[in-house]
Amino acid sequence: MRVSILSLTLCGGACALADWPQFRGPDGAGLAAAPLVDSWSDTTNVLWKKELPGSGSSSPVIAAGRIFLTTANGDADDPDRHVLCFDAATGTLLWDRPVKSVLPEQKKIREEHGYASSTPVATSKRLFVFFGKSGVFCFDHGGREIWNTKVGAGLHGWGSAASLSLQGSAVYVNASVESESLVALDQESGKELWKVKGIQESWHAPVITNGPSGPEVVMAMAGEVKSFSADAGTPLWQCKSGIGWYMCPQPLVKDGTVYAVGGRSGTGGLAIKLGGSGNVTESHRLWTLRKGTNVPSPIIHGDHLYFAHENLGIAHCVDLKTGDFIYSEKMEPDPGQIYASPILADGKIYYLGRGGQTVVIKAAPEFKVISSAKLENGRGNFNATPAVDGNRLIIRSGKFLYCIGQK
Repeated sequence: MRVSILSLTLCGGACALADWPQFRGPDGAGLAAAPLVDSWSDTTNVLWKKELPGSGSSSPVIAAGRIFLTTANGDADDPDRHVLCFDAATGTLLWDRPVKSVLPEQKKIREEHGYASSTPVATSKRLFVFFGKSGVFCFDHGGREIWNTKVGAGLHGWGSAASLSLQGSAVYVNASVESESLVALDQESGKELWKVKGIQESWHAPVITNGPSGPEVVMAMAGEVKSFSADAGTPLWQCKSGIGWYMCPQPLVKDGTVYAVGGRSGTGGLAIKLGGSGNVTESHRLWTLRKGTNVPSPIIHGDHLYFAHENLGIAHCVDLKTGDFIYSEKMEPDPGQIYASPILADGKIYYLGRGGQTVVIKAAPEFKVISSAKLENGRGNFNATPAVDGNRLIIRSGKFLYCIGQK
């Protein structure tokens, strides 16, 4: 299997194999390289647990033996944002840097998402963090701020949640909320390299992939999927999706095909063959789905696409070639509402519910629940997607950062 999102260049070519430097790992696809434990509780298989000085929906990222995380512990008048750095082995807090916010902020953020929702991205030496209208920040691994670049001043009731991506020497920013734009910044200086408008109702990290004519940035948004040259922002193609409202799940690319799911109206997802120019709906759209999901991103394993409905606790398996549903099954125990995207490890898919209930299913076209696990009695606040550090899971809740492994 080859899920391509330019995993080497995402780290500037310098990340270790064990690093998890961005949302959903080194290739943005949620694939862990080593087996993980599939059962834990508040008292079992918790290697360490650290109380956080603030909450957030952003995911932890890991580079060079360090875990980076963003938090916020205030309100619209003072979001009290922080960037934290932990030793990955021990959980020891290495540094805590407050970040000055540009005010006024959104008065209320829905669903307890808070003011720290965008997942950072890291290289072996730098960390890039996005705080909406306050801009993109660059830190070194010692916590020194290097630059801060604004990408717009728009606000939204869901907050600012799009995570960052890297490729080559650029940082890619989905500023749909802030300026309805896709922005490329220089990693060293923070200088704007290019900017394209027309990015509306899009909530995922920019997807960088190898197209027929070179690196391109794929963006799913209300009603369509668009692609741009990663080097210059030049429009390459666009495809109607049939999904009339916002797009939150992260699209995936495998063997020259883009797979995107959504869940707000009409169509639930689609497959698009890379290539072409202009409107490729008739020529390159391979199939559409009748069901989708509104928040968690999908997983690709073998010849199948896996995802779970965000509210119903139903796991789906779809044939990549045809778009046919192989199964749609209710998970037991019920994970509750799901905002975190799943992780695949050793043929197992980990679905983490918002309360802390995880259900582990077999990554196969036959539905089978393998095990389950629970933190904070299933009543916590787990909006963030887990990260992976070798054979350990790093999970953040609204209150704690957990390291889960065999104990």
